[in-house]
Amino acid sequence: MTSFGFLFYTRPLHPMRFPLVRVLLLSTLVIACADPEQRDAPPAPASTFTPQAASALVAGTHRAVAYSGFRSGQHPDRGDGAKNPSRAEILEDLQILSENPAFSLIRLYDSQENSRMVLEVIAEENLPIRVMLGAWLDAELSNHEGCAWCTEPIPETQLAANREANAAEVQEAIRLAKAYPDIVVAVNIGNEALAEWNDHLVPIEQMVRYLREANDALDQPVTTAENYEFWIKHAEALSEVADLAGVHTYPIWENKPIDEGLAYTVENMVAVQQALPDLPLAIMEAGWATTASEFPEQATEANQARYFDELMGWSEAMNITTFWFEAFDEDWKGNPDNPLGAEKHWGLYTVDRQPKAVISQAAEHP
Repeated sequence: MTSFGFLFYTRPLHPMRFPLVRVLLLSTLVIACADPEQRDAPPAPASTFTPQAASALVAGTHRAVAYSGFRSGQHPDRGDGAKNPSRAEILEDLQILSENPAFSLIRLYDSQENSRMVLEVIAEENLPIRVMLGAWLDAELSNHEGCAWCTEPIPETQLAANREANAAEVQEAIRLAKAYPDIVVAVNIGNEALAEWNDHLVPIEQMVRYLREANDALDQPVTTAENYEFWIKHAEALSEVADLAGVHTYPIWENKPIDEGLAYTVENMVAVQQALPDLPLAIMEAGWATTASEFPEQATEANQARYFDELMGWSEAMNITTFWFEAFDEDWKGNPDNPLGAEKHWGLYTVDRQPKAVISQAAEHP
């Protein structure tokens, strides 16, 4: 997903680029979710995926979550400046997340003002949260012929400005990772920037250069976050510069019903593992919308809870760090005239920080 896409985005937006009312969670969300009957259902066969060593886990963590703090009326920079959450709002969010050990690792999507504030709050409040820090990359190629919502060519002057901004963003990610070495446990360069259907396309050669630059400068592991298809397509180039493969997988976006959700994710991960047999894998985004005009029958809280439960159970057995997309709903995303659009409803909490079924059931069934 990407939250920095255009307003009429038709694919998962990352979270902003990666958002909580506090409830007392009585469990670690390790067995979160669906009702007891669903919890007892056998997961997809694990024999098709070779379990990873525990050393493949990011910071030794199985469960993680994508976080963006944008609330109603807030948004990242879409050309006229960002409207960021306040320090107090970020602290509230992080306190909600820190109440549950399952959320001890979060993913941020850029190294801009909002992310810098998150790192500052974690450090100043000594919160038990670690971070996979992002560097957001804007378009360096005009993908107006391949992207459904990018209908006009991006001027070369804009692409040149983007290249300059991208280089600075990578440098800022490196700086922040060095400034917060006990908090930033990994760095992610780009989000679906290789996906040929996206509006912020970066050539593979340039992506390799950015990854090498970050890898040479940092002690933390470095990766890029990409749809499973493009990890496979660029396996040879990326394996030379990435410390792990950060994979996105979204069965619901590919019209899979809940009964096939986990099996399809396993299929995606098996394909990436076969293409990159020597590289550790992490799921950088996987989720299930709870409301969606695009697929209303599948987008329910019960289905979200079930997919969460099944996915996390499987990924723990396989030693795959899995970042759930996402912590909170973000109503700035997608078509502003369609409040029921899927982009707005991926959170474990609503935009008003109310827990959904996946959270409530975890508290009720420790």
